[in-house]
Amino acid sequence: MFQLFKALQSSMLVKVAGLLLLTLLLCIPLAEINSINRERGRSQREAAAELAATYASAQTMVGPVLLVPYVERWMEPLRDAQGKVIGQEARSKEMAHAVFPDKLHIEGSMAPQERYRGIFKIPFYTLNATLGGGFAAFNPNSVAHSEADSRIEFKAPFVVFYVSDLRGLDGSPSIAMNGEGLRFRQRVPGLADSSWLADGVHAPLTGAALAAWESKAPLPFEMKLGLVGQDTLSMVPIAEETTAHLSSPWAHPSFGGRFLASKREVTPQGFDAHWRVSSLVTSAREQVRAELSDRDDRSAAATATAAAAATAGHPPRNLGPLQTFDVSLAQPVNVYSMSTRAGKYGALFIGLVIMAAFMFELFRRQRMHPVQYGLVGLSIALFFLLLLALSEKLAFWLAYASAAGASVLLLGIYFTAVLQSWKRGAGFGAYVAVLYGALYGLLASESNALLLGALLTFGMLTVLMLATRKVDWYALSVGNPRAPEPVSPEVAPSV
Repeated sequence: MFQLFKALQSSMLVKVAGLLLLTLLLCIPLAEINSINRERGRSQREAAAELAATYASAQTMVGPVLLVPYVERWMEPLRDAQGKVIGQEARSKEMAHAVFPDKLHIEGSMAPQERYRGIFKIPFYTLNATLGGGFAAFNPNSVAHSEADSRIEFKAPFVVFYVSDLRGLDGSPSIAMNGEGLRFRQRVPGLADSSWLADGVHAPLTGAALAAWESKAPLPFEMKLGLVGQDTLSMVPIAEETTAHLSSPWAHPSFGGRFLASKREVTPQGFDAHWRVSSLVTSAREQVRAELSDRDDRSAAATATAAAAATAGHPPRNLGPLQTFDVSLAQPVNVYSMSTRAGKYGALFIGLVIMAAFMFELFRRQRMHPVQYGLVGLSIALFFLLLLALSEKLAFWLAYASAAGASVLLLGIYFTAVLQSWKRGAGFGAYVAVLYGALYGLLASESNALLLGALLTFGMLTVLMLATRKVDWYALSVGNPRAPEPVSPEVAPSV
């Protein structure tokens, strides 16, 4: 029995199996570290949500739109119980007609700012913009009659402008139409509370602007807007032709929405972007009109008609999410996503370091205890925890360099003693440093991470296979340990 125990103890096959088991066990602290990383990422998102709730959220702009309320009146036959016509009944319903700009140009600059919630830094912006354009002359015949032989009575129109979070308005926006300054008021009258457009602001036409509309003349406008938002600005292309030009000193923009910038320039000094969207390629106008159709004071007949259409299996058309073009002030490096990506290579990293230690044992005849392998693996696992902690205080590249440097120094000193040679310790430390450099390359090159990771793994496997191609594994597995290589006194460390 004793001989069998000694054979198993010295068997290389048992040694390899034990190292594989140890690598699997070291995945437990790696999983805990990744769990901490995910929790910190959730805390960052919660901090952003708290700032959105207490300060300002991402902003979506719609407008300006000219809204023309009107009353449609008609006569309906009045019937008795037998269905005979006994007279006429006057009916009416209040509706609104939306007039969209022929041209809309948005000229603005986004000044970035950062706000803190605990240790978390959340990007915000202040938009200073000028919205210019014009409405074509109003044609009453463009308003469709919903009832036969009805007549339409128009009321005084007003300008509607919508932003998704009014708390972000930096002062009151001002608009001049046909040279007449108009004053905005809260909410949009006549819309149901369930309509998002009702949460906007409106400005009744007065003076020269009202006179020009009544004389059916074109209405040019210019609007000044200051707006604070979190991270993302979305603009809805509602004009026949909508153009926009935005600039900012933020060097890491992210362009999104349904329409990307037609021209953009991004430099370390900031970005400069242009958009141009035609009404022919967007259903944004239909989406706004759909909100106008949901009115608090619509007639009972209109309500019954809508209910009948739903019952017949013809629900209102679903126009989907509001079509916009967006720009976001993206964070150049999200430390939690970078740490999460690094942690995905943790098991591979530990396996490569343990493999290198095993190669030293195999070829240098320097036996290592399983406890020593475990300490080496733990030191690699703690690198990822140290990286996460430092990246919350330092720039990611500096945090990575500090954590990797500390890990390389620790392993170099430790293997100098274990392998009883400072040259071997330095060589092992250099190997680990190369691995850390390769891992940083994987993180920095997100688009090529899979290719680089595959090449790294293939390269390490190639080195292992070439280095062990002449090893007699059967001889090592039958309990034939090699004697440790003698160490000269001048290189042996003092105890």
